[in-house]
Amino acid sequence: MKRHILIATAAAAALIAGGTATAVAVNGSEGPGSPQSGAQTSAQLAATAGGTGGDTQQTRAADGRSSIPMRDHDEDGQEDVREAAAAKVSAPQAAAAALKAVPGTVTGLDLDADRPGLVWDVDLLGNDGKWHELTLDAGNARVLNQHIDHEDDDDHGQGQVRRQLKGATMDAAGAARAAAEDHGTVTSVDLDDDHRAKAVWEVETVTKDGKEHKLLIDPQSGALTIAPAHDADDDDNDGQDD
Repeated sequence: MKRHILIATAAAAALIAGGTATAVAVNGSEGPGSPQSGAQTSAQLAATAGGTGGDTQQTRAADGRSSIPMRDHDEDGQEDVREAAAAKVSAPQAAAAALKAVPGTVTGLDLDADRPGLVWDVDLLGNDGKWHELTLDAGNARVLNQHIDHEDDDDHGQGQVRRQLKGATMDAAGAARAAAEDHGTVTSVDLDDDHRAKAVWEVETVTKDGKEHKLLIDPQSGALTIAPAHDADDDDNDGQDD
């Protein structure tokens, strides 16, 4: 009888502290103090406390680490291919998770391996008019980190992005969905206006054969074109446009 009172007391104390407790049996019978009863008590207490007592994903989310350990290195030029193969969360799924956390317009997506592991970096213009940056686990879409950029728009070109998005019918999330339909795994979406009359969504993908591709999507019409394998200007050293 004393044994049962001690177990109950320990369990109650654990609940008050916000944790879980495991009731350990001290005899071999299958009565209330048996191992089977102890395991059941532990599960019930964990459920009551709001967790499983062993939720690895929750622990990783709490310390800001991804469930997919991966370091940033690109010695062989195959970094995007490895990241695309390892990611369990697609670009459209990452965008949806980010919008669930912060309603607004997705302006950028990037699959990246860094100290937290493999993550999706998402830039988002919130309905509150502020710029939000979120880091999501590429294994389960948990939000690992998020913050608001308090800098002025013009300090980081956000003012230009605001202007370019006016009249757009497709944000970065839509561009990711369009590209993912027939063009492989999306690894990056960015609004780009380099050497162009107007801005386009620049989408990078990796196809099943391990090749990387770049797609250009018009934010207004949604028209999709495949960029040349190599930008002519990238290979020039004369400093002049072709």
